[in-house]
Amino acid sequence: MTAGPREAGGYALGELARIAGAELHGDPEVVVSGPETLEGAQAGQITFLSNPRYRKRLAATAASAVILSPSELEHCPTNALVTDNPYLAWARVLRCFAPAERTSPGVHAAAVVSSKARLGEGVTVEAGAVIAEGAVLGRGVHVGPNCYVGRDVTVGDQSRLVASVTLLDGVRVGRRCLLHPGVVVGSDGFGLARDGARWEKVPQLGSVVLEDDVEVGANTTIDRGAIHDTVIRRGAKLDNLIQVAHNVEIGEDTAIAACAGISGSTRIGARCTLAGGTGLVGHIELADDVHVTGFTMVTHSLKEPGVYSSGLAAVPHGQWKRNAPRIKRLDEMSKKIRELERAIERLRGESGSG
Repeated sequence: MTAGPREAGGYALGELARIAGAELHGDPEVVVSGPETLEGAQAGQITFLSNPRYRKRLAATAASAVILSPSELEHCPTNALVTDNPYLAWARVLRCFAPAERTSPGVHAAAVVSSKARLGEGVTVEAGAVIAEGAVLGRGVHVGPNCYVGRDVTVGDQSRLVASVTLLDGVRVGRRCLLHPGVVVGSDGFGLARDGARWEKVPQLGSVVLEDDVEVGANTTIDRGAIHDTVIRRGAKLDNLIQVAHNVEIGEDTAIAACAGISGSTRIGARCTLAGGTGLVGHIELADDVHVTGFTMVTHSLKEPGVYSSGLAAVPHGQWKRNAPRIKRLDEMSKKIRELERAIERLRGESGSG
């Protein structure tokens, strides 16, 4: 949804309710000038409540309006924008107050653009950027400062490379993609063959395809395929500091949080979520709608939708020191338990026969 005409100094609640797709309970003429947290909001500001843990702060809020779910409406002391998905409505409202992107189409004098590159209408190339031969930039593409767009790279209409983004040879980026600072797409995958005590590099001949509406966070790396391409499907969202190895496929509308590591030739389905710090071994598959919690190590394919977890939660250090030796002895303890179970069964048998 796009914002309508802005009132002097802000937006009327009636307009914000329309933009957010929410039902307004209150005065549609009240104008809010900006967003704030539930606790910090003052008159003239809008806030939201999505997590029930913050419900106790609702009654004391001084905000002019709160975005919340129907179940929270009775506790709201002010105007309310009511929706089943308050966080989504909040995102739409925030867009109204986000600073407009400042861009001046054209090529900066300090940029280097090959005469054999093709630039569409309204392209912006900022200082320090390099556009190699054979590169094709679609309509309205923004290439930020110090970016590198390699040979035969294609970037679709309205995509944005924020700053210091590297797209190596042959990479294909779809429309409306957003790549944050430090992203590297198309670096070599980790391909090595053993030669005695030495390693020999395996050439990486594939490339990387980012379909439409993909977002890639700062300093995330996506390796090119060994033979076939690494593919990030439409609408996938990748956070900062993620490693995507060669020949990985990430499905449509999947979201992956920071510091995840995805090993080669792994296939992740559509609408999956991987929380921060998760690790996936190579050559496995995750079905559609799989959700993996933080710091989980996935060592085998997950073929059914659902939520998966592993790892141990933090405990006091003294408790961990007591538990750690027991964890090492789990196999031994398991064998002893089986022996005891068999002994009990024998005793029961002897007792019954007597």
